[in-house]
Amino acid sequence: MTRLETIIAVKDVDKSSKWYQDFMGLKSKHGGGNFEMLADTKGTVILCLHRWGEHEHPTMTDSGRIAGNGLILFFRVKDLQGIWSNALRLNLEIEQEPHINENSGRQQFILRDLDGYYLIVSE
Repeated sequence: MTRLETIIAVKDVDKSSKWYQDFMGLKSKHGGGNFEMLADTKGTVILCLHRWGEHEHPTMTDSGRIAGNGLILFFRVKDLQGIWSNALRLNLEIEQEPHINENSGRQQFILRDLDGYYLIVSE
């Protein structure tokens, strides 16, 4: 099996880690100020967070650029309503409220994370 473990550059790893844990119910699997691995309840890594400028990765050196240009973080979830409730409770930056995606026929909503990344959350 092949799967993707996405790594995004963030300004504050600890703050972003808490944000994703509170919003998506993910759990820390690594922890630390420079790098974090976030996993689901089965321990599968869903998303990694990397502090801007650490380890000299060429695509993560300039935090002045627009984060995520050309990137959509697409999360497929089992409990869309529960995660939507988390988004409302946490007063997150909502781009689109829950709606049916005409292409997939699935319910989804769209928001931005702390660093401006564009997230689609779909059932």
